[in-house]
Amino acid sequence: MTKVRAKKFLGQHFLTDEGIARRIVDSLAPESHHVLEIGPGMGVLTKYLINRPDTDFHVVEIDRESVAYLHDHYPTLDVIEGDFLKLDLNALFNEPYAIIGNFPYNISSQILFRVFECRNQVGEVVGMFQKEVAERVAEKPGSKTYGILSVLLGAFFEARYLFTVHENVFNPPPKVKSAVIRLTRNNVTHLECDEQLFVQVVKAGFNQRRKTLRNALRSAGLPVDAVPEETLAKRAEQLSVGEFITLTKTIQQCI
Repeated sequence: MTKVRAKKFLGQHFLTDEGIARRIVDSLAPESHHVLEIGPGMGVLTKYLINRPDTDFHVVEIDRESVAYLHDHYPTLDVIEGDFLKLDLNALFNEPYAIIGNFPYNISSQILFRVFECRNQVGEVVGMFQKEVAERVAEKPGSKTYGILSVLLGAFFEARYLFTVHENVFNPPPKVKSAVIRLTRNNVTHLECDEQLFVQVVKAGFNQRRKTLRNALRSAGLPVDAVPEETLAKRAEQLSVGEFITLTKTIQQCI
């Protein structure tokens, strides 16, 4: 097999610029020795990762045509055929690992929520996303771009926007610009609040982001009587990660 046909329903846009591919791989920290690539396609990143020194490297690919291509061109590569979102990551690695990829745009947010769920296993993420998603993850409080992923990932990762990628370096070209970001696990092992409630509070605030927190939280059935008026008068986008943790602790005391 010499080529894989990009499939719209899988959100495939194959990167064709080798310089950008190398730049993405070089963005991985040298100490990341266990690496999982998501959606390698025809291996534009894989060719550099497979020869990375002292690296336990695996790929996960859902497209059967791409799986066949990878077996043909990289016979020693460990290819896991399946859906990353359903993968048992505990069975794959016993140590923290890094995730890398030119991620399909149609599931990129789901991949990031999965990273949040596996935050105690994932030490690093380097990936290509739709520019809008990348900006959302790396954004700081006070912006309309700042959202649920900004807060949830910001609680456990340091996010850095690395560079923007033009549409013309893909086949087929997407209709939007792309961007590469890096997430690096911070030293937070647990939050000073109920973490499930934290997620609930963050989602409640942003699901009705035009409303003040008083109305957004009440609509979600969360008690707000003990929350300071100054906080309730704000919108979710105005709160930092630390302020969301404090808000969650206050609500927790009333449940």
